[in-house]
Amino acid sequence: MKRFNSFQSINVFELVTSKWPYETHKHNFYELIFVVCGCGKHLVNGLKYTYKDRDIFLLTPNDAHSFEIESKTTFIYLKFTEAIFLEKLSSNRKTFWEASLKNILEHYKVQEGCFVKNKQDKAHLFALIGILLTEFNTRNMLFNTEVVLELFGAIMALVTRNLNHHKTEKCCIDKDSERVNSILSYIRLNAIENDKMQIRNIAAHFNLSPNYISIFVKKHTGLPIQQHIIQAKLKTAERLLKQKRLNINEIALRLGFNDASHFNKLFKKYKGTAPLKFRFDGN
Repeated sequence: MKRFNSFQSINVFELVTSKWPYETHKHNFYELIFVVCGCGKHLVNGLKYTYKDRDIFLLTPNDAHSFEIESKTTFIYLKFTEAIFLEKLSSNRKTFWEASLKNILEHYKVQEGCFVKNKQDKAHLFALIGILLTEFNTRNMLFNTEVVLELFGAIMALVTRNLNHHKTEKCCIDKDSERVNSILSYIRLNAIENDKMQIRNIAAHFNLSPNYISIFVKKHTGLPIQQHIIQAKLKTAERLLKQKRLNINEIALRLGFNDASHFNKLFKKYKGTAPLKFRFDGN
């Protein structure tokens, strides 16, 4: 696979095209791609993502990519290497940018679509890249290098904020997933313990309020917690029916149903057959 190399610590340029002129390739640098206008497909590491006006992509040297352009597209590219962090930024800011480089670039995986979700930050980024493009191509202005570096720093600060926000959201999602799985596992394991299956007691076990645990479980599973409790009890009822040691009344009482009639009604509703028939059919 072709690899494009650059020995500039930073490069900024605009590309306007109706046909992508390059084969799928990798780089020896990092790349922020701003889609000013246009639409099509962005192919990254064998996966195809739709792109549109005002999308922003971040690519690392490990990423292979190309574009399929469906309508004339204006791109602005910001290409940079580690040198921009380690050599050109002032020493009093090196620690911040070294940490950012580690968090953003070393562990970054391409996301589907634009990674900048905050609308205000996206507006700021497009404004900043426009100014940076002009400043980068104006070499004879006083403090030109300093302005370029400050603009680059502002862009990377916003990039950091959005990527960290995504990481935080993912972390929250992972923690929520772990918690809801723990709750459902607890329900399955304790289905035969009627007292433990009271919502207030499940909530207390996980240090949550009964109202919150009900909302939390429904949000993450689509079903009320009571439905999960019923399903777990009926699954346990299947096992007890197969064992044939308890009669229908005893099973209903053991699992905390109001009476045998209530148990029969629920079992038939969810399992499609009566408990007695289930037992003797040997299902």
